[in-house]
Amino acid sequence: MLGAVTVVGWRHRAPEAQGPVVSERGWNVELAQRLGRLGTETAFEVSRTAEQWAAAGHRVYPFHLGDIDLPTPANIVHAMDEAIGAGKTGYCPGPGIPLLREALAEDIGAARGMQISPEQVTVHPGGKPVITKFIQAVMDPGDEVLHPNPGYPIYESQIEYFGGVARPYRYIPTGTGFAIDLDQVASMIGPKTKAIVYNDLQNPIGAESTAEERRAIAELAQRHNLWVLSDEAYFEMRYSGTSESIAALPGMAERTVILYTFSKKFAMTGWRLGCAVAPPDVSAAIAKLNTNNESCTTHFVQHAGVEALRGDQAGPRAILAELEARRDAAVDLLNSMPGVTVAKPNATFYLFPDVTEAMTLKGISDLPTFAAEALQATGVSFCTRLHFGRPQPGEDRSYVRLAYSGLPVDDIREGLGLLRSWLEG
Repeated sequence: MLGAVTVVGWRHRAPEAQGPVVSERGWNVELAQRLGRLGTETAFEVSRTAEQWAAAGHRVYPFHLGDIDLPTPANIVHAMDEAIGAGKTGYCPGPGIPLLREALAEDIGAARGMQISPEQVTVHPGGKPVITKFIQAVMDPGDEVLHPNPGYPIYESQIEYFGGVARPYRYIPTGTGFAIDLDQVASMIGPKTKAIVYNDLQNPIGAESTAEERRAIAELAQRHNLWVLSDEAYFEMRYSGTSESIAALPGMAERTVILYTFSKKFAMTGWRLGCAVAPPDVSAAIAKLNTNNESCTTHFVQHAGVEALRGDQAGPRAILAELEARRDAAVDLLNSMPGVTVAKPNATFYLFPDVTEAMTLKGISDLPTFAAEALQATGVSFCTRLHFGRPQPGEDRSYVRLAYSGLPVDDIREGLGLLRSWLEG
């Protein structure tokens, strides 16, 4: 099973009872109690430690944050500049401009073998808001929502923030990566279960479902009348094989919301552009949430999105080729280290190596200490399993997560070479 370790830093929440806060003007301000249920994206917490180490004059190899250091393709940037020059700087429709909704419906549908109408598409400032709006649209306080663990921490944060009960399901190590514990998922579904978050091509573990696993999740969702959030942020970030969507399976389109983002394929992490594809009634509810939350997604950025989808695709192909070279370099080096093993994933830009024996060799018993000592000895900064949910009963292995999207191949080799020397020493 996944590693049993001391739970340190798996969540970063506000205190459970906020209590009075003394403002700069001298009076007490009572903050909302629900803030005590709000988590954060824990990779950003690791960034602060890495930045402090770098500020002290040390070299840091940032494997901790899944950002992309490659430039957004020039044709997309040019389209944004043209849109600004044409005055596309004001408000626009809350669900998204028609051109982009049409382009997204066409592109997402073609890639998944689905017929999608523009009315099913709502545009958002990034993929992450789709998680929040899915939860708001389908979950009432007290409802239970199943989510992956290890998994993206914002799932649990948003479920609990809006008054739901977060139920984490686990993964089992296999010879080629990890598989969902389907027996556990089936056992967790009860009368209060409302939805399941399903992240095929998964962050942090880089795992992808087999066709059988995907069908099993779909069958459970239909049998128990569950909503499904299919997080497909890495659908097109794959080096071999073909991605498939659970929404394309029979009976699933009417109960599934697809999360799509421009951040990965087009190296547009900071542009904040994404979309949800949902059944018409859910799409209308999400569009209403758009109006309440942000009015609309930045107008000229949406025009850049149209170019990203319909323009020259040489840039995205080059990005994927570079990421594949980085993956290969990182996997080879990690598997050459004493006490470290990792499978080579077909997609995403994350690696989730088992470091159980490596920690034993270094005489280290807990993951936070391992990460801290690795940073100080080598400059290699990474997240650990603890940053992606509380370890579940029965886990007896220890893992770390490395993102190779923010370092060129030479830096990957240099940083991981230092890590290997440290482990060998």
